[in-house]
Amino acid sequence: MESPTSPGDPPPVFYVGQHESRRQLPVSDHALRQAQDCNYDMLTTPITTPYFHSRVLTLLSTYIAELERGALSEHLPMPLVTPLKPIDTPLTPNNTISQLLAVTSPWIDLASPDPLIANLSLQVFNQELAYAAFCGVGNVIVQGPKLHHGFLRSAGVAQYARAIAEAVNIGPYLQIQILLPISDDPESDVEEDIGNLSRFARAEYIGDEETESTRPTDIFGTWDAWNVIRSVCKYSPRITVALSLPQELPPPAIQSRWYSEPLRLLFIPGTSFQIDRRGREVLSKAHQSMIARCMRLRHPPWLLLSDVGPIPGLNDPDMIVPVADGNLSPARMEDAVTGASPSAFPTLAEAQAIPQNQYSSPHPTPHLNYIRWLQRHQPARSTLERFGSGYQDYLQAPLQPLTDNLESITYEVFEKDPVKYDWYEKAIAQALMDWSSQRKPTSSPSGAVVLAVVGAGRGPLMTRALLASERTGVPILPYAVEKNPNAYVLLQRHNQENALWNHRVTVVKSDMRSWKGPLMDDGTYGPVDIMVSELLGSFADNELSPECLDGVQHVMNASYGISIPASYTAHLTPIAASKLYADISQRTAQDPSAFETPYVVMLHAIDFLSTVPVATYDPPSELSFSRRLTHIAEQDRTTNADPKGKRATTSPAHSAPIAQPDIRTCWEFQHPAPPLVLAQANLRRGGSESGGAGGAMGGDGANEHNARHCTLAFKCKNRGVCHGLAGYFETVLYDGGASRKVELSTNPITMEKKSRDMISWFPIFFPLKTPIHVPDNGELKVSMWRQTDDRKVWYEWLVEAFIEVGGQSVRLGLSELHSSKKNGCLM
Repeated sequence: MESPTSPGDPPPVFYVGQHESRRQLPVSDHALRQAQDCNYDMLTTPITTPYFHSRVLTLLSTYIAELERGALSEHLPMPLVTPLKPIDTPLTPNNTISQLLAVTSPWIDLASPDPLIANLSLQVFNQELAYAAFCGVGNVIVQGPKLHHGFLRSAGVAQYARAIAEAVNIGPYLQIQILLPISDDPESDVEEDIGNLSRFARAEYIGDEETESTRPTDIFGTWDAWNVIRSVCKYSPRITVALSLPQELPPPAIQSRWYSEPLRLLFIPGTSFQIDRRGREVLSKAHQSMIARCMRLRHPPWLLLSDVGPIPGLNDPDMIVPVADGNLSPARMEDAVTGASPSAFPTLAEAQAIPQNQYSSPHPTPHLNYIRWLQRHQPARSTLERFGSGYQDYLQAPLQPLTDNLESITYEVFEKDPVKYDWYEKAIAQALMDWSSQRKPTSSPSGAVVLAVVGAGRGPLMTRALLASERTGVPILPYAVEKNPNAYVLLQRHNQENALWNHRVTVVKSDMRSWKGPLMDDGTYGPVDIMVSELLGSFADNELSPECLDGVQHVMNASYGISIPASYTAHLTPIAASKLYADISQRTAQDPSAFETPYVVMLHAIDFLSTVPVATYDPPSELSFSRRLTHIAEQDRTTNADPKGKRATTSPAHSAPIAQPDIRTCWEFQHPAPPLVLAQANLRRGGSESGGAGGAMGGDGANEHNARHCTLAFKCKNRGVCHGLAGYFETVLYDGGASRKVELSTNPITMEKKSRDMISWFPIFFPLKTPIHVPDNGELKVSMWRQTDDRKVWYEWLVEAFIEVGGQSVRLGLSELHSSKKNGCLM
């Protein structure tokens, strides 16, 4: 990890549990307390006992023997698993049952192609879930589907998914975590337990085993299975992922995909730990990076340490262990490194430089101790992450400032941005200096530059304009125009009480489009030299900035007028966002148009479906943090472990290319708009004959010059599911030349360079009613429209999936044409 959490930034909370795959004794209250004293938060418990397993195996063997004798085999009914008996289960309803994670039997095979095995497994599974629900268990871990049965691959995933879908109805309060490996590796898909029911599948159903050459590793294989499961379960929020992390993580592409899924548990087997040179249990940098990224989720997953040794002291009451009741001081629970830094747990490379005698005696729970060290040394969150805490993946309807008067708290949130207003002040200052240096004539008798802030809100932009004037020495004649009657009161108060404003500002209550301009001494209205606004939305134009600035352009100096912003562009990319899709699905009962509404959302648990390789770099921001972790993961693939697993050493890491999202430009708006364009718009307004036959979407077409359309193609190297489109924007506030251009951006590719740590705008999300599947090396084609009928503005969007076959592009899927007209922005 690169840096510990800053003092003012509390570390994330890690909930860490302990799992034993062959836990023999029931988890008693004493065992749970002992585990908590040792700093575990939870334990797992099997739902049934080995006795029950033996009973099912006996039933199966007896049935198979009957089949082999051939007596009435075609009429022999399936064997029935009788109800559980006390000897079959260690669980009973009690006060601590809610603190346990129940685990269904790993020896069943719900995905078996053999109907006998599948039937028995389903009976066992349903009985276990029903009894766990009866006892009050809240969380159940279910082994994921077996993907390889002889020559069959993923043949029973749909069957497994159906079983899970039915299980949701067994216990209305059960949360089911599907335990899946991070990728499909056939070599690891070997059953060591001779009692696993999959071993008894009959040859006529599974055929011969495949050769190694026909069973390649498929890093997206288990994700494919999960996609089937959650789709059959209709994205139920009660079905989540328990992801098992192997010792060597697969490429970052699949890690990012899992990051976008509903992770409830990170399952870390003891075999995933490496032994460093000094004999300590550690995780690779790739593991550290993945855990750190997951712990930044809005709902961080729990961590489950599997088969890392029993609870210390549980079976040996005389053993002294560092527990909370004071057997050993709490300091012994800190890192077991002494010397310069008592909390500096070394990396694999750093461990080589530490003398052997600097290590204390082995810790009784070394794996847990290491995880707690990671908890205390998580990287500091970025400005955007700290500001957005609680907003991650939280859907909000866009603002409609033209029709709604914003509350003061809404303005206050915007004004907390540490970047935007600095950049606006810089843009205004450069515009003033250029105006002065180029000796442009001003529109005021005194020679001051007439500057108007249109849509002044609570006045932050006017304050920055006054500061820019003072800093540059260029005098201004300031006007603040605001339609919100409540904000208008506050603007007048600022003018009276703020020392900087000091009665210098002319405050005007008016819709900017109706404002006639500065009132001159002779009773006429004069022009404005510099017009400043902050009307941009998350997609730049979605809060009607083009319409507003077009409407007020008539007061701008026709020869030299400057608009800040001068231009802005909208940008799109397709994303996988299963959590957002599930959230919107829950809303459709109350809001049928939920899937045809663009949402402002701090996108977090998503995966970019289309990426392009870029050169390595490491800027400090939210997105760069994800890239930095990806780069660390790539570098860590150079780590070589001792063949016997006793030691891990790190070879020099080579700079690896990292991928960035492929984000394409949709369209652009510029201000001031060309006079001929606005003249034609005015000609069309009112429906005169010279204005044409009316607008394409209705009305007279006066605003049709602000309609836009684009079609964008995105290459997708890896298969995935598109749940919608992520939208961003870039804007040029003022262009004073190549080295003096002032820009803002929410585009993840350019944000670090143009406006790092800006927090005023979250991205926009355009959802799809039905997710679109795209195969490996497929293509997604996105069509987007900005429509208007002179009364409102709305968006329409459509996504198509293609694959190239024999040199021809074949369409695989087509979404509905979505339209936000019902919830469009009123003009």
